[in-house]
Amino acid sequence: MTELRQRQVKLAARWLFTVLAIGFVIRSIDSGELWQELARFSPYVLVPALALTVFQVALSAWRWRYTVERLGLPLAYGAAVREYYLATFLNQVLPGGVLGDVNRAWRHGSGAGERLSAVHGVAIERLSGQLVLALVVVISGSWLLGSGRVAAGQWNGGLLLGAGVIGVFLALWLALKTGLAAYLQRLRRDLYESLLNRTVLPVQIGSSLLVLASYLGVFLCLAWGAGYIESTESAAIIVSLGSILLLSMVVPLTVAGWGIREGAAALLWPMAGLPAEQGVALSVGYGALVLVSSLPGAAFFRPTHHG
Repeated sequence: MTELRQRQVKLAARWLFTVLAIGFVIRSIDSGELWQELARFSPYVLVPALALTVFQVALSAWRWRYTVERLGLPLAYGAAVREYYLATFLNQVLPGGVLGDVNRAWRHGSGAGERLSAVHGVAIERLSGQLVLALVVVISGSWLLGSGRVAAGQWNGGLLLGAGVIGVFLALWLALKTGLAAYLQRLRRDLYESLLNRTVLPVQIGSSLLVLASYLGVFLCLAWGAGYIESTESAAIIVSLGSILLLSMVVPLTVAGWGIREGAAALLWPMAGLPAEQGVALSVGYGALVLVSSLPGAAFFRPTHHG
């Protein structure tokens, strides 16, 4: 079997797994109730929700540019926005949710003439966002526990499962590395220069908090349009559960998190005393809106030069 054929088979298998995962979630809940929940979404919230995704890409591109410039690589802001849109689109249509970022790093590295720094720039920019997300998830989980919305046993079990999954991926990554000591030396230097430096870290945390706020703002727009938000507490619950949904999408088993995200919603919403169908409907609405918002990236397949 040729390498191209193998890639096609893997892509088809990942899409099949995604469809099966979504199908399993739908069969596990009341499908009639799910369609009713989906029908509640107001089209009027699409404009502010899509506007938030534009802000999200613009700020994420700025964060990427800021990160790689700390590593000594040039990147024009306009090019960063185009490449980020392309990466977002590819992440939505290709399996794993990271191939768009791999392509972003490769294209930037080719133009800048420094592949490893370009790869580290993309990885550290994404790490900045994931660290802030993990912190918000811990705060959200603590609030849900403190409010009595979720039982401690349920939350602790979810944390252990998440830690186990992350641990497995880290172990596999480390096992596959070669020349690990020399590589870690370089990685440690780049992490310090572009993330952990005391003058850089506040900028990374601040920009990542704003990016995360835009993601959660999309959830709030959809929830408000469907009539799910009746009080400050209900909005806080949506934000808390939405942050955990975003974290579930880190697991790169399906296309753009589809199936994994809906499965997490079907488990999380009942834990908070809410209908599973409501959570799955929000998850589906969020996934569809993000896919639509990424479509401008399809226009940027042509080779670009960064400067």
